[in-house]
Amino acid sequence: MIRELHANEEFEQVDALFERIWGFEPDSRPISAGLMRALTHAGNYVSGAFDGDRMVGASVGFFGQDSTLHSQNTGAAAGRGIGFELKLHQRLWALDRGISRITWTYDPLVRRNAHFNLAKLGARPAEYLPNFYGVLADAINHGDESDRILAVWPLTDPRVEAAVRRVPYLPAVPEDAVVGLGDDGDRPVEGRTDGRVVLVAVPEDIERLRVVDAGAAKAWRHAVRDVLGRLMEEGATVTGFHRKTYYVVERNT
Repeated sequence: MIRELHANEEFEQVDALFERIWGFEPDSRPISAGLMRALTHAGNYVSGAFDGDRMVGASVGFFGQDSTLHSQNTGAAAGRGIGFELKLHQRLWALDRGISRITWTYDPLVRRNAHFNLAKLGARPAEYLPNFYGVLADAINHGDESDRILAVWPLTDPRVEAAVRRVPYLPAVPEDAVVGLGDDGDRPVEGRTDGRVVLVAVPEDIERLRVVDAGAAKAWRHAVRDVLGRLMEEGATVTGFHRKTYYVVERNT
């Protein structure tokens, strides 16, 4: 069951859930139970997913400009489809209030998040944000720089409506697409970016790599920033995520 949250005790459960998921340092929590209380009192979005009485997922969002809800934090137990259900609840909540789109940021190096956001939800990358939150000290990021992609979810777009019916968005990749960044084991390999369509790989498991080879993780961070970030800054459009490995980037001509 997924429902909106309003009680202080519920916000403390969200705080504890996020702590278990991310392993924040004491002073690095991005959002507190007190702030959640203030957000909901002002009409913003905080929801929880429950398995019986146990909270297994939660999401926090606030109103932005131009009929937008910004989804700041969403966390859930892995492998159970809870994150998808939370996004569906968030979408209906937004539509009921006349909101036409939801935005959020995510780490472009995390393959499963890129696949979830672009393929399963049909969201669209709008902006590459280098080191957006500064260096993060939680147990997942291990001091990595916080490059983020701003994802935009247009709630009534046909791609999104299909995704809601569990029809993933799989982008077409032409035969003449070039590989701008490849994956050679745990290391990035820069290639060509002069094609109309450029494929940009991300590592198989950046979270493992941060632990076992910090140098390789850093190399991936800067390679993706240099290739994907530069293409997006030049006006290229990310049209999807291919084979759970590559961003598909189309130059605008």
